[in-house]
Amino acid sequence: MSKRMPVVFVSHGAPDALLKAPDTVAVWREMSRQIPEPKGILVVSAHWEASRPTASMANTLETIYDFSGFSPELYRMKYPAHGTPALAKRVASLLSEAGLQGELDLNRGLDHGAWVPLTAMFPNADIPVTQLSLIRNGTASMHFEMGKALAPLRDEGILILTSGAITHNFGWLNWHADGSETPDPKAQAFGEWVANQIAAHDDANLLNYRRAPNGAESHPTEEHFLPLFVALGAAKADTPSRYSPRFAYGALSMDAYLWADATSNLLKEKV
Repeated sequence: MSKRMPVVFVSHGAPDALLKAPDTVAVWREMSRQIPEPKGILVVSAHWEASRPTASMANTLETIYDFSGFSPELYRMKYPAHGTPALAKRVASLLSEAGLQGELDLNRGLDHGAWVPLTAMFPNADIPVTQLSLIRNGTASMHFEMGKALAPLRDEGILILTSGAITHNFGWLNWHADGSETPDPKAQAFGEWVANQIAAHDDANLLNYRRAPNGAESHPTEEHFLPLFVALGAAKADTPSRYSPRFAYGALSMDAYLWADATSNLLKEKV
């Protein structure tokens, strides 16, 4: 088996995915079984943006409840993983070498885009984690380049886990949906378009996703789609596997992807 770590993108959905999306949680757990135990995890979430890409140096990672109006049970959850300042410094160095001026934050914890999927994938919280911000007002191309700069981490035993959304238009959501209904057709169509481009390794088309049918509507703001480009840049030409649990709230695609070296034995059929 190749020693190169895979790259993962997850659609983290609403903050209550751990409580109300059991099939998504099952997919996250299945994905974790395809991953050799990492030395550390670098997580890139849609919920942290900074003027420059910034890695957390915190040794103790606060569980950030960056949401309101959800079940009190969510506010009792904690993800007590340790931070890894050495990884944060390595990340900043790689980014700076690529001309992206990586920076460090002494205190940043884990927002729900990070700790929600981590809770399902690595429930023991025994692997050190560093969170990396998006670039505020950064383009898809900038985040693709960010992923390329981070790719050497894969050969150092680091899992790159990116967390965002394939579709993220709140105007399409049905907050009373229970998962049994037919998904919003525009959200479904865009999710299939994304899947087709990823399968074809058509990064250029993905970078121009706002010109695709339903592309701009699927993302009125871009921050939830940008983690995908970090993953694509880090994945390079590796083979993608798609996981497709049911939509959340009728219009949040919960698609997830894992890219693995073609010589590894990590590849599985779709779930």
